[in-house]
Amino acid sequence: MQKHMLKLLDYSRAEIEEILNLADQLKYELKNGIAHNFPKGKTLAMIFEKSSTRTHVSFETGIFQLGGHGIFLSSGTSQLGRGEPICDTARVLARYCDCIMIRTFAHEAVEELAKWSGVPVINGLTDRYHPCQVLADLMTIRERNSRLVGLKLCYIGDGNNMANSLIVGGLKCGMDVSVACPAGYQPHKEALEYAATVTDAKFELTTCPKTAAKNADVIVTDTWASMGQEGEGAERKIAFAGYQVNDEIMALAAPGCMVQHCLPAYKGQEITEAVFEAHADEIFDEAENRLHVQKAVMVRLMSM
Repeated sequence: MQKHMLKLLDYSRAEIEEILNLADQLKYELKNGIAHNFPKGKTLAMIFEKSSTRTHVSFETGIFQLGGHGIFLSSGTSQLGRGEPICDTARVLARYCDCIMIRTFAHEAVEELAKWSGVPVINGLTDRYHPCQVLADLMTIRERNSRLVGLKLCYIGDGNNMANSLIVGGLKCGMDVSVACPAGYQPHKEALEYAATVTDAKFELTTCPKTAAKNADVIVTDTWASMGQEGEGAERKIAFAGYQVNDEIMALAAPGCMVQHCLPAYKGQEITEAVFEAHADEIFDEAENRLHVQKAVMVRLMSM
């Protein structure tokens, strides 16, 4: 059993399914007023070096619903912002708290935190991976299709943390995965190297969104410029001009194709407002499921 949630590469299909099953159970309990069977008084330290809405609110609400307490630490007000080494921060927080969640830039920072922490560490987002978001995507897809194995997942856009985690998570769960990115904006080599080893599902990397979208059961997209890339906005608008999820793309997908977006969405860029609103229920179910998945991750890690 894994001690941390740093990236989905560390997890087997069975372990991912265990988290999704637990998330389903916790969601059912919350909706039906059934108390969660989890020890009270657990404390989650939440380190934010990137701005956040869904990650912050879902983790803080989640630990509260589990009977614990979340402590918000921003880089601007914690000693990390004044240059304290991650190894020292990790060793201090591990003596106060039962779990640490961090949302930051470099994935190496999360790995370093986990190396020195005596308690579980959760990756709330790095520039390379976004595991909790993709777990929520998988949960939502499974809710609406009753399965993951054999479905085709299409991602259109930047080869960013979402693309990397979708490749790994989708393939591990038996989904065929097709990714369309412009040249020069492809996924991280670690995710592509993993994809090359998979034999029980199909993987395709292309520069053509229409090719990727053909017969897709779910289409996923993300903003063209992630946090920290705002200065590349004008350049990226040119590079991604043909990578919009619109009616033409949706017409190529399988009947009943879902749409997922991790939010915030820039309507009129990576997705049209018409497609977004037509699939808004699916997208906001996806956002809600961040809460249930992250509770499942916390329960699993803090119960070891």
